[in-house]
Amino acid sequence: MAYSRVAFVAADTDPAREALKDLTQRYGQYRPDEADAIVALGGDGFMLEAVHSYMHLQAPIFGMHRGTVGFLMNRYEEGDLLARLQRTTAVILHPLRMVATTSDGKTHEALAINEVSMLRQTRQAAKIRIFIDGKERMSELVCDGALVCTPAGSSAYNLSVHGPVLPLGSNILALTPISAFRPRRWRGAILPHTSVVRFVMLEPEKRPVSAVADRDEVRDVIEVTVREDRSLSMHILFDPEHNLEERIVTEQFEP
Repeated sequence: MAYSRVAFVAADTDPAREALKDLTQRYGQYRPDEADAIVALGGDGFMLEAVHSYMHLQAPIFGMHRGTVGFLMNRYEEGDLLARLQRTTAVILHPLRMVATTSDGKTHEALAINEVSMLRQTRQAAKIRIFIDGKERMSELVCDGALVCTPAGSSAYNLSVHGPVLPLGSNILALTPISAFRPRRWRGAILPHTSVVRFVMLEPEKRPVSAVADRDEVRDVIEVTVREDRSLSMHILFDPEHNLEERIVTEQFEP
């Protein structure tokens, strides 16, 4: 595909704004809804925001690092950008869909590219019952929380709480506890990507829990269902020498 019309979007930081100015002067600027590709300038947090914001356009997104963490970003270079885009490889990601019911009976939906997390809201540990595909697998997990992550998100928060790093294309999800107290030695589970994971909060009035799908938080949840949504696809572009598959492997050997 030819990438001749590019939309540049930038994080609200000095380096990103300066890059936006330089790149639009050099290459022009198209609206995201008329562009062949969207170039996101910032860090990983802004990249996730851009993917969420422009998912409906089906335009591939190419991130250039002008932020803090740059796991999802390519190196920043101003020259020869259009030819560089032609050489990129695309990674197709499918998000997780979270459906959360709160204590007031309302239902909330959100999408996550990285993970859906259950997090305790107070000093008291959460108590969570876990079902996989309708079957109870854990009657009570006492913990700070738990998460379900995609392969693309497995090297983010999931890795920080000692979850497994998942290869792209593996068609699996990781279910990882966050500071599990009981059962103390449970490290989580690897699940097929077709799995439907349901979390039921025990004693929610005494032990309130929030559910977070990437950037969207729902407070005081009593039940949360998470599944992969294959009806939605996101295309992220990477330089051939810095593709996401290689970064996920490399991350497992970093000191």
